Amino acid sequence: MKTKSKLKYPEIKPQVMELREAVTMPGVGLTIPVRAAKAKFSALLDLVAAGQEVTITSDGKPKAKLVKAEPVKPRKIFTGMGDYLMKQPIHRGSAEEAVDWTRGEW
Repeated sequence: MKTKSKLKYPEIKPQVMELREAVTMPGVGLTIPVRAAKAKFSALLDLVAAGQEVTITSDGKPKAKLVKAEPVKPRKIFTGMGDYLMKQPIHRGSAEEAVDWTRGEW
């Protein structure tokens, strides 16, 4: 009787994109020219997602900075001011009564 042998597949390691054009400048951090940034944009996004800040340069001058996006806090939902306004003394009764009240004729 034959025994089945287990096939061993070679381990595949993920490819790491090389950013040869990227350099680290003192005071600025990791910088890359705009043409190289366009060509390696997905690799730059992986770096930024890992926490690395990347400065994009054009003609050797910093033009933009890629930073990790922070989660946005949900905004407070506006429920209206109807209840608040109805509690105000000017909103009690009719419009004529409100005018009289503002004139002090109440």
